[in-house]
Amino acid sequence: MPRETPVPWSYFLIRILFKIVLKIFYGTIVVEGVENIPQTGRPCIVCANHTNSLTDALVLVTAIPSRRRDMLRLTAKSTQFGKKTLTSWLIESAGTVPIHRRKDFVDGTADNGEVMETLISTLEIGDAVCMFPEGASRYHPTIASLKTGVARIVSTVLSRNRNNPDFDVSILTCSITYMHRQHFRSDVLVTFHPPFTFRPKDNPELLEPVEYDNIRLVTAQMHRQIAIGTFDAPSWDLIWTAKAATPIYAPLGTAMSLGDYVRVTRTFLEAFKLGQLPPDPNSSTGSASSEGSAEGSDEDIMKLKEDLQTYQSELHQLRIRDDRIRRPLPRLVIMYRMVLRYIWVSFLLAISLAGLILWLPVAATTFYAVHNFKKTGPVWDTWDEIAQYKLIYGLVSSLCVYFGTIVLTWPIAPVTAVVVPTLMWMSLRWFEDAVSAARALVTLRRLLRVDPATLARLRATRADLHHRVMRLAVDGLGLPPDPEKYFAANGEMDKGRVTGRWAGRTKYFSVRRRRKRDWNETLRLYEQFDYPAEDP
Repeated sequence: MPRETPVPWSYFLIRILFKIVLKIFYGTIVVEGVENIPQTGRPCIVCANHTNSLTDALVLVTAIPSRRRDMLRLTAKSTQFGKKTLTSWLIESAGTVPIHRRKDFVDGTADNGEVMETLISTLEIGDAVCMFPEGASRYHPTIASLKTGVARIVSTVLSRNRNNPDFDVSILTCSITYMHRQHFRSDVLVTFHPPFTFRPKDNPELLEPVEYDNIRLVTAQMHRQIAIGTFDAPSWDLIWTAKAATPIYAPLGTAMSLGDYVRVTRTFLEAFKLGQLPPDPNSSTGSASSEGSAEGSDEDIMKLKEDLQTYQSELHQLRIRDDRIRRPLPRLVIMYRMVLRYIWVSFLLAISLAGLILWLPVAATTFYAVHNFKKTGPVWDTWDEIAQYKLIYGLVSSLCVYFGTIVLTWPIAPVTAVVVPTLMWMSLRWFEDAVSAARALVTLRRLLRVDPATLARLRATRADLHHRVMRLAVDGLGLPPDPEKYFAANGEMDKGRVTGRWAGRTKYFSVRRRRKRDWNETLRLYEQFDYPAEDP
């Protein structure tokens, strides 16, 4: 079996450093399908959707366990190299291979011949290479058409090893789904799919000279597999609507893992995209009755989509969550809970104050950097790099705070070296719980201010939507009829979700990570629907 390139020390440093940074920035990073990752020494090309610039690469580097792969060779646009910036140093130190994009060389001098030779050579010695076949990071709801470069590399490396019939190279597709890619303490799902494995003896159609249709076929299979693991829609509006349908089908408190949440939401998304139910393979599509049924389904789904948008928009304007409409509370209970929330928020803010003072320079630095960066271009050209800026500036400013406190407390530096990071982490956890309680307090206050007639109308609207969503989910999409029981029995309970009454009370305030009840939750007082209004 071939051996990988020796792992440079800088790669170990980057992997450990950003594993910590990503665990701080994102509330939960759930990794699925680790068993699908080829073991160290097996040539492999890791391909993923690309919506979050450098953050995507860092997520992949930290998501792949070292017991599966020692190192992941990255690729990045050549314009990121040779600069006197921390980002450039990180990219180059990790052994990243520069890709020359045509749009970066308007004079037509882009030449990737040497780059391709490097990638092929690294695969032949058993390395794993990371590529983003969309060609560029983009803040867009649709996965772009994939470039054929990955399939062509596979064809070339197979052809060069055609005399070794047992040689194999794999394409490992990966879907990365961010709940809110640029928001602090939001969540990420990383799904590794079963790899495509190619051998000279099994895939003669990919040996040179190869027909281009075979290259396109491999690329299409990659696209299809990446798309089934994340949100892929022609507009942000459809994703927003699908996310509105999910809590009506599986209400707040359902013991649903992040992966289950994404899959359920994507199921609704596909129905809204098609405008009709997915075709039943057992039915005769040519019959007149089937055609009439499909047309009726199309009208029903489009009307449901419009009504969900109207309902969610009204909730958003009122700053009320769907769960408070589903489970109405008497006014006395609301006021009682407000008092409890106020006391709890005050207590948590008081005990976290010292740590929040240490976080203040970090927050101020990242806010200033991101605020200025947003001015450099339109939404669709800058929003995919916001998380990257927050990570880099947050890392640098955090290190400055850490070493600054050590210098200022030099006589007790060994104690400070341990106490400062511990205090900062604990204060972050307490602050998360404080914000969650404050969010509930704000919602309860808004409930008191909403006219009872409006609440009654919203409850009636939700009851009608629930009936229609359940009919679509169960009869049309094949989802479980009782999601709360189904996911409690079959879901992955160890991946960030509260499980049961006792576990919910004990693990909800876990020191390790916050056990969320809502995957749409961020460190904000209101739900975030931050999809851009402008398109490229």
